[in-house]
Parts: sequence; C-alpha cells; structure tokens
Amino acid sequence: MSEMNYVKQETFEKMKQELHHMKSVERPAASKAIAEAREKGDLKENAEYDAAKEAQGMLEAKIKYLEGIIATARILDENNIDTSKVSILTKVTVTNLGTKKKVTYQIVSEKEADLKLGKISVTSPIGRGLLGKAIGDIAEVTVPVGLLKFKVENITI
Repeated sequence: MSEMNYVKQETFEKMKQELHHMKSVERPAASKAIAEAREKGDLKENAEYDAAKEAQGMLEAKIKYLEGIIATARILDENNIDTSKVSILTKVTVTNLGTKKKVTYQIVSEKEADLKLGKISVTSPIGRGLLGKAIGDIAEVTVPVGLLKFKVENITI
C-alpha cells in the first residue's frame, strides 16, 4: 500500500478512533469468543469455534487495512487548496454534455466517498478524469457505459 491517502483532519481522527476501538474492544472480544468455543470440546466438529476463528481473521484483516491507510495518510488543509484547477477536496460543478445536466461533486479520498452526498473518490473514473481540469475545460471520461464528456463550470472549496 504505497499510494498516498489524502484525507481531512476529521476523517483521520475518525480512522484512528475506529482502529483504537478494534484493537481495544473488538480484538479482546474475539479472543474471548474463541476461548469460550474452545472450552466446548472437540475442535474438529465445533462450528462455533470455526466461526469465532473466521471472525477474528476478518477483524485482523480490517485492522491491518486501516493501519495501512493511516500510515499512508496525508492530511489536507482546506485553506491551502488551489481552486484554479480541480484537485482533491475541491467542489466542481460540471455539465454532462450528453444530457445537459449540471452536477456538483466534491473530490475526496476513497475513505470519504459517498455518492449520495455528492462526494466522489479521486480514484473513480470521473474523479480521475476531472483532476487537473480548469474552468471551461472538457473532461472526457471512460466509464463502463461508454464515454462521458463533462464541461467544468465552477471550482470551489
């Protein structure tokens, strides 16, 4: 996981809290569940033990993933963002040239993406296609349904 993960300070703090919770609350609970299942007898035929071990494995994978994201996180300050071009944390209003529909997206990290809130990931096809564009530029974005063309109308924070 060598790529940078650009996040806001509040998202970084939430990730640290989530990791702390997983390590201090969920990990001991998983160990306790395994110990309780182990006490119930033959491990070869103990579905409860198998389920507890699987849950522990999934938790450990989540912990490792979150540790990697935190280790490569770079905190962005919204006050230092250049709005002359589309970049992470900017809000960009675009017109879909095919449908003539205007939409505003905020370009965010993968961890913060939420399409319902108008937040798209910097690594999504549209996010990548809009990066670096200035007002008036046309972004051609290849998506699973074909080629979309967006005209950049406005860039704000």
